[in-house]
Amino acid sequence: MSKPVFVYVTYIASTPEKVFKALTDTDATAKFWFGNAVTSDWKVGSPVTFHREGKLIVSGKVLEHDAPRRLSYTFMSHHEPHNGTEKPSRVVMDLEQQRDQVKLTVTHDDFAPDSKVFASISNGWPLVLSSLKSYLEVNRVILHAPWYEKEGAAAS
Repeated sequence: MSKPVFVYVTYIASTPEKVFKALTDTDATAKFWFGNAVTSDWKVGSPVTFHREGKLIVSGKVLEHDAPRRLSYTFMSHHEPHNGTEKPSRVVMDLEQQRDQVKLTVTHDDFAPDSKVFASISNGWPLVLSSLKSYLEVNRVILHAPWYEKEGAAAS
């Protein structure tokens, strides 16, 4: 069985500097990533964490930081139902200026052949990246993460 690979390409009317900053800034990620705020000093080997409402959602370590062209880190999901049960996978973000827009390619790979996280990220990344696009192009987030809405309904 081959290992799954997720690749998503989007185009954002922005600059590589602004897109890269949004992907690495705690306040920005909390806005477009549905409350998941990233924290890191972005030095190679340093930890990367995403927290939502004080709860660890994703952890990893920085593999590459070449602003504003490339960002890579390991990715271990602590989100329900995964709870850190799978080995870390890898996220690579490549940014390419194309006239007045940025081509952003996200490659998420290095999953176990039977990964359950792969199915989750395949639904999650398109929504996160669409939200990033809205955030940068019109300065507002208008999308909602259905998996968090389910959590809220269950808690009510």
